[in-house]
Amino acid sequence: MNSEEIQQAHYDRIAENYDAHYNDACSQEYRIRFQYEPVFAGINLSGRRVLEAMCGSGHTTQYLLAKGARVTGLDISAREIDSFRQSWPNSEAICASLLDSGLENDAFDCVVVSGGLHHVHPHLGEAVNEIHRVLKPGGHICFIEPHARSLTDTFRKLWYKYDSLFADNEAAIDVQDLKNEFASSFNFNFEIYLGNLGYLLVLNSMVFRVPLALKPLYTPIVLKTEAALNKVLGRSLSCNVIAQWQKKL
Repeated sequence: MNSEEIQQAHYDRIAENYDAHYNDACSQEYRIRFQYEPVFAGINLSGRRVLEAMCGSGHTTQYLLAKGARVTGLDISAREIDSFRQSWPNSEAICASLLDSGLENDAFDCVVVSGGLHHVHPHLGEAVNEIHRVLKPGGHICFIEPHARSLTDTFRKLWYKYDSLFADNEAAIDVQDLKNEFASSFNFNFEIYLGNLGYLLVLNSMVFRVPLALKPLYTPIVLKTEAALNKVLGRSLSCNVIAQWQKKL
């Protein structure tokens, strides 16, 4: 199996449990506060055409629609796209690879990838090239990913190696290497390094096998702790990166 087939089979296998843990009310509260609001800062989404790439069942879609965006979901997993269509019947849904989407050139005002790019190794550059192709000049790519060059990534590599919830080709994103590769294609508006207790115990409750019934009990205090720690931890101790780039005119 190639890397895409591995990921497709992997997410078809865990889809039901994944959606239960990553799309519950606690996880959505975390996403909105610590991911969506920061990564879309300064972008007017109203009336804009947005591609939610590697969308799964559409965890970001509700936020985008609430902001007035016109959303297209793209995912390689037929099971996840079926779930997307059921949840968001008024949004376009496409079952295809991000590496070969079949979408038209310069079609979207914004492409968002939430936790998907670290699944496409060793084809990360190809994926970003495809995003560049479908973006309009001046359009934005917004992505949220685990990041390399950090202490947390050292522990993540060990976890990925032994935990069946992760596929073999998953790896954190080296943002600096990616910026060097695409310096002629994008302007880099910002990157923010954050994610600690809330990222681990609220958003990634499935990874730590936390019973769903317990999440509402500890989420309020954990999110307060997350906000405080985000101010002081910095890149080396944070779990993920939030980045906003803009396609050069």
